[in-house]
Amino acid sequence: MKNFDFEEERVKQEILKLGAKRVLIQLPEGLKPEAPRLAKAIEKCDVLPLISADPCYGACDLATKEAESLGVDLIIHYGHSKLVKYERVPTIYIEARTTVNVNDAVQKALPILEEWRKIGLATTIQHVQTLDSVRETLLRSGKTVMIGDAGRLGYPGQVIGCDYSNAKSIANDVEAFLFIGGGKFHALGVALSTSKPTIVADPYEKRVFLVNEEAKRILKQRWASIEEAKKAKSFAILVGLKSGQNRLEEALSFKQMLEKSGRTAYLFTAREVLPETLMDFPTIDVYVNTACPRISLDDASKFQKPVLTTNETSVVIGKLSWEDLCKEGFFES
Repeated sequence: MKNFDFEEERVKQEILKLGAKRVLIQLPEGLKPEAPRLAKAIEKCDVLPLISADPCYGACDLATKEAESLGVDLIIHYGHSKLVKYERVPTIYIEARTTVNVNDAVQKALPILEEWRKIGLATTIQHVQTLDSVRETLLRSGKTVMIGDAGRLGYPGQVIGCDYSNAKSIANDVEAFLFIGGGKFHALGVALSTSKPTIVADPYEKRVFLVNEEAKRILKQRWASIEEAKKAKSFAILVGLKSGQNRLEEALSFKQMLEKSGRTAYLFTAREVLPETLMDFPTIDVYVNTACPRISLDDASKFQKPVLTTNETSVVIGKLSWEDLCKEGFFES
């Protein structure tokens, strides 16, 4: 993969500095094809490389227990920036910044952006280094450009699957967002968390598209799930077991609130929230997801029962209105 910087020299230096003898390589799905090559390069440092074949959804999904069970000295986590404050196993983060040129995609976006003057920029960790040049391009075309920095993520303008605080911090000051990156996953998050038109400039496929119609479809589905949940009596609160998704205290709080509202509530733990797993509990009417909120939003059609985010659950119990939810966003604030 020529489009990404795997910082191989830095990895070697970190291994030598820590004196690691056994390392675990963890990559997200899109980068996994590079795992064998990276393992061979690391092996030259006189260490034993192990490749995690499990899915990896983000920096919240560190393979800590896997590393501990294998006696690993170091986790090399690719494709994300640091999110978990404290790691039980030493971990280095290789952000895998892209080297692909984004200019063509940005130029293609300019005609679509014509109807808006104030533009917000957002991107993933792979492209944060391109935002200054993208801003200059938009400024030359007569736009007012803003890059949000709410202070929760590592870089201004950065978004991750469950945190759009940087985009939300400027949502009231812009008319639309331009997202730099591949696919629609993160761009949908921007649209849902800001309620603003969101345009994707995809530098890999060199194409530009809006995600607003899909965001509207998701909103309709979420409304239907909330309305169904309002009639339900039996709730299960899902507690994630991944290192960056364990929110037991929040789950306990929602259990208490649901019970005060006259519902029955249980606490379920899960490392992976899968449709087939939840089917084993037919007496549960609704699931409250305190783990990754994207499971509720992106995989809704796969589940037979409503799987709500915590903000959506707040609407069910009367703590938020639908209007508040659309304003606050479907993600944890």
